[in-house]
Amino acid sequence: MTFALLATVQARRRGLLWRLHFWAALIASPFALIAAGTGLLYVFTPQIESALYAHLDTVTPQQQRKPLDDAVAAAKQAAPAGWTLHSVTPAQDADDSVKLAFMPPSAKATMKMASPGGQPVQGGHASHGGHGGAENAVNGAGGVDASGTGKSKPEFLRPNFGFPSRSVVVYVNPYSAEVLGQLPQAERFNVWARKLHSSLLQSDNWRWMIELAASWLMVMLVTGVFLWWPAAGQPALPQASAKGRVAWKQWHAFLGVSLGLMSAVILTTGLTWSQYAGSQVKWARDVTGQTPPRIPAKFQSSLPPQGQAQALSWQQALQAIRQHAPQVSMQIMAPTGPAGVWRANQMDRGDPSKRFDLLVDAYSGAQLYYSGWDQQTVFGKATGIGIPFHRGEFGWWNQALLFLFGAGVVFSIVSGWVMYFQRRARGLSGLPALLPGAWKSVSPWAALGGLVMLLALPLLAASAALVLLLEFTLAWRARLRAAGSAGA
Repeated sequence: MTFALLATVQARRRGLLWRLHFWAALIASPFALIAAGTGLLYVFTPQIESALYAHLDTVTPQQQRKPLDDAVAAAKQAAPAGWTLHSVTPAQDADDSVKLAFMPPSAKATMKMASPGGQPVQGGHASHGGHGGAENAVNGAGGVDASGTGKSKPEFLRPNFGFPSRSVVVYVNPYSAEVLGQLPQAERFNVWARKLHSSLLQSDNWRWMIELAASWLMVMLVTGVFLWWPAAGQPALPQASAKGRVAWKQWHAFLGVSLGLMSAVILTTGLTWSQYAGSQVKWARDVTGQTPPRIPAKFQSSLPPQGQAQALSWQQALQAIRQHAPQVSMQIMAPTGPAGVWRANQMDRGDPSKRFDLLVDAYSGAQLYYSGWDQQTVFGKATGIGIPFHRGEFGWWNQALLFLFGAGVVFSIVSGWVMYFQRRARGLSGLPALLPGAWKSVSPWAALGGLVMLLALPLLAASAALVLLLEFTLAWRARLRAAGSAGA
């Protein structure tokens, strides 16, 4: 390929990249601004919840705690009539309260879904609002009739991801067994903020907006990096002497590329929760053998001879569970039926290495099943780190990075539109021009990468088809105008 031909091909490709970057910004901007704004609000969830719920979540440490059974008994007295205890989170730190989730009577049928041993299966949605259904879709397991009775019995237990959003949580002082208060889980700020971020407080059917934005933001990121890369000979940092549109362009490119890696992590983890791309992620995970460990529903407690042993109390079960589990805030579910088993998993997801699922015998406290960090697949470990990072659950440094990311997204979108209107003010076309043959100049590797993105992101594929139709219409109108001018 001659130098002149290479330069022509590069010019065509660069023009096409500008065009795709523009379409991505046009489609994603409204939704991305909403996602960034609601995400910036969610960043401060720990501080907001500390101010709102300190009277429920924390207590004054004392010398000795009462048995967990006292807290369970007090909570049952305070819970709404007819509601069923779903799970308990014992106090982990000295100033923690005991938290007990109760499900409404209408959920009893779901709560009674059990393994052959009678182990309850989590009902309702997970406590993280709009993300709960999507994460269950990625990490959940199906059920089959394993009993031979014609009744549906699950083959695997569904994963727990915190208290169900339909539950009411009763808060109890572990030292005095005094009920501190109760609050519907759906009214917790973190649940509200997550649902606002994922679906604007609407049903899960509205999650497509954020998925569409994330899909086109991924296109913006990829095309933006390639547009910046050929200009590597230009100043890497914004210049103080730059003015007007040049300054906007330098800062736009600098922040976009600087936050590129973090943008990829945030967008990728966000898409695993999404409705359509999340299904693709689940499919790819399963066909590559990266399905996380699933808890078989076959385990049962060994029934002792009549009158020789009593089932473990809540306090005894807690002590048995802590012998097998990491030192982390946990969620415990009681057995259902004589052969049922105690179930526990981590509640605090801020330390992925302490992730676990545990089943213990209801009478002896013996470990029946355990899976921890070492048993996770590569995919499970990646999501175990990426998802808490996306939520800012690793502490203040995580919150600070997310705040910078959200602010960077807002600046990138605003600065891009500032440059657009500056172009229009100078009499230039707002839509980046395409050189003849631009679409045919795409390299095989770029075409393959684009095809993979379209297959992985169904909403991107659907909206890209509309963009191509619009591009075809614009090209057809341009040819008609050119023909008319030539005829005149």
